[in-house]
Amino acid sequence: MLVHDKVATGRSQAETEQIRQSLQSRYDELTAEYEQAVLQSQVLRLVEVGDTAGDDQADSGTKTAERDTAQSLLRTILDRRAQFEHALTRLDEGTYGFCEGCGAPIPVERLEIFPSATSCVACKQNRERRAA
Repeated sequence: MLVHDKVATGRSQAETEQIRQSLQSRYDELTAEYEQAVLQSQVLRLVEVGDTAGDDQADSGTKTAERDTAQSLLRTILDRRAQFEHALTRLDEGTYGFCEGCGAPIPVERLEIFPSATSCVACKQNRERRAA
């Protein structure tokens, strides 16, 4: 499965390049989104530091909640970006589009909806059942 030709993956070089461009484009979008979120987080911190006079418990709680939300957003963006980075690595290795659990091809429809998918529907459902 690590061979990069059409026999191993069922994709032509043109199809592989189209997938690569799509994955890279989304990775770049997430990178820009992350950088924007970092800037917004820094602005929030600066406002917070400069505007603490007269804060009561409710004000402090609101600021803490805003800070937690901003940090959660940053983590979410980084996680999604890491998924696309992993998908690009798998594409380079010739394993993109194949389930990491059972090795079966991941349906094209699933990859169109969730391009960074690493498992087929059956393996994903099994993993979610075990986690519940």
